Amino acid sequence: MTPVVELQGVTKAFGERPVLRGIDLAVDEHRAVVLIGASGSGKSTLLRCIDLLDEIDDGDILLDGDVITDLAVNVDRVRARIGFVFQQFNLFPHLDVLANVVLAPVHVHGAGRRDAEDRARELLARFGLEGRERDYPDRLSGGQQQRVAIVRALATSPRLILLDEVTSALDPELVGEVLEVIAGLKEEGMTMVIATHEMAFAREVADEVCFLHEGVILERGAPATLFGSPARPETRRFLERVRA
Repeated sequence: MTPVVELQGVTKAFGERPVLRGIDLAVDEHRAVVLIGASGSGKSTLLRCIDLLDEIDDGDILLDGDVITDLAVNVDRVRARIGFVFQQFNLFPHLDVLANVVLAPVHVHGAGRRDAEDRARELLARFGLEGRERDYPDRLSGGQQQRVAIVRALATSPRLILLDEVTSALDPELVGEVLEVIAGLKEEGMTMVIATHEMAFAREVADEVCFLHEGVILERGAPATLFGSPARPETRRFLERVRA
């Protein structure tokens, strides 16, 4: 079976500083791969490279078997197949919730506005945001804004969703509601790559956990194995720190 997304020997540096050093990763359909590791280990850069927001230096990235890092590839068409949920929500403050959600379906995918709005309303209701369609982002809590951002990513029916530390900007009491939404997506079979610092969540939602350390995937495995009996001392030290 062809993976939905595959990284082959991917490297990336910012100036003289290597950030990704030969990343190999394959994510099959309906699977959730969770990236853990200290700040600066390369988790966010890896996600940004998949979405072609950062250009890789070497290697290949494939989406459904097609190389998407070739210079001849239409970047907009690739991104239209991938949903990205950022740490900081990145909602347009001058647009209400409904307008934020339908922007990409209408202007990138060419969907009719009525159809796009109908789907947006359905998704918003599904994630507990019914009645907030005409609110502007500053009228919403952080958790509600992040749920809108997830709805926006889903509105285009993406092949893959990337989630980058989506709870890091939230107050602690709001974290649970966003993690519950992501766990629901997992149950529905959404293919996801998730960077997170929430270890309990990673254990619950991941099919595979990858521990990044200094730009490499140092250890990977099923959650029970990696969290229960990590093989590498670096993994053990990291887990001890985050559990303290």
